[in-house]
Amino acid sequence: MPKNLTANRASLSHRLSYALRHPGRVPRHLRRTARDTWLRYRAPDHVAYYRAVMRSDTRRDPDAAVGGRSRERWLALGAMQFDYLLDHGLRPEHRMLEIGCGNLRAGWRFIEYLRPGHYYGIDISPDILFAAQDTLQQQGLQGRLPTLTPVRDLTLGFLPEGGFDVVHAHSVFSHSPLPVIEECFAHIGRVLAPGGWFDFTFDRTEGEEHHVLREDFYYRTETLVALAADHGLTARFMDDWEDLPHGQSKIRVTHRAPG
Repeated sequence: MPKNLTANRASLSHRLSYALRHPGRVPRHLRRTARDTWLRYRAPDHVAYYRAVMRSDTRRDPDAAVGGRSRERWLALGAMQFDYLLDHGLRPEHRMLEIGCGNLRAGWRFIEYLRPGHYYGIDISPDILFAAQDTLQQQGLQGRLPTLTPVRDLTLGFLPEGGFDVVHAHSVFSHSPLPVIEECFAHIGRVLAPGGWFDFTFDRTEGEEHHVLREDFYYRTETLVALAADHGLTARFMDDWEDLPHGQSKIRVTHRAPG
């Protein structure tokens, strides 16, 4: 299904049109709106708010909490991420940091492929990391010695300088306001090894940038490319990702070449 790159999903006209076309989804949306309003009221900042969202979603279904409508879709999305990185430079000797690793939808495949101890997953949600431990056990990957760590933010100060050849964030910036993305850009260069790269997905718009319930954020490509450049990074839109059956777009970030 082609992406709608011009719709403003936060506008009243879009919401009314969507409700008329999908009346059966209205009660669920109203419940989500009420829940998110309450969670935002209790949270001091966006990360704390989204941590609470993840806690709520994970209690119902860990797969759904990371965007899998079914176990089959969870597996398919993980395979898509893994296959794409494998085709775009990932090697067994690489050290990988996965930001927002969730319950290891793609992570278990990375852990199985990489050398033991070469996978490091972080997430703002301790609850989803408990589910990640279950995935490790189910896949029999305990001996691959992955690291799974909860984080408060994306300053990454506890991680080693130049420690990772590959950094991966799938469906993280699609839920992040610009200050959170900029925080990541400000620190990601420090943990990237020479020649390393950072791949992330985002919800792309070619119209007005907007958000829905402060859960889903839509950005123009040029906004994120310019923001990366402000922090000494080069960002490249990954055109071939658009050929895959996924609603988000992808950018690869590397250190800016000297001179």
